[in-house]
Amino acid sequence: MDNYETLIKKVKKIEAQKKLDLSSGEELSVGIMNLIGIEEHLFFSYNKTNNKKYLDILDEVRRMRISLLKELIKDYEGEVWCISKHLLAASMRLMEVGTKYLKNGDKEKAKEMFENSYKLYSLFWGLNTKIVNLKEVKRDIKDVYLVDEKAKKFEKVSVFSKLNDFVQKALDCCRE
Repeated sequence: MDNYETLIKKVKKIEAQKKLDLSSGEELSVGIMNLIGIEEHLFFSYNKTNNKKYLDILDEVRRMRISLLKELIKDYEGEVWCISKHLLAASMRLMEVGTKYLKNGDKEKAKEMFENSYKLYSLFWGLNTKIVNLKEVKRDIKDVYLVDEKAKKFEKVSVFSKLNDFVQKALDCCRE
């Protein structure tokens, strides 16, 4: 409970300061997602064709992705770099699966994929804005209760839902 309350305080502090403009970062993160997708396609193209040019291009795209990811991930410990990369990659893939479900008329499965994609994307930003500190996360964080001061009620909330709220408020691709 204490860890969750600390998370809420951090989010509220950043929201109150209104200093966080991640709109460029949001655009860059989506660009990086696409670079990861390009890397995947080059990998499969090489293996399907044995054309070594795909490996050369893959290497160049990977170098570009690493360079750009450094602009978003400034300070990290342990495997946060790789976790961040995989959060973006998984978010992108689930988004693409969701669009395929949507195209096939399965809106419920599409919605599920989109929600999971956004949870992973929010976790990426939570980790890289230091809203989420891995040292403070406990296994039972998903089952804590949040007090709504205005309504004077308790509500069961997951860490993902608070991160989603944070990302929705902090990220605005239309902000100039």
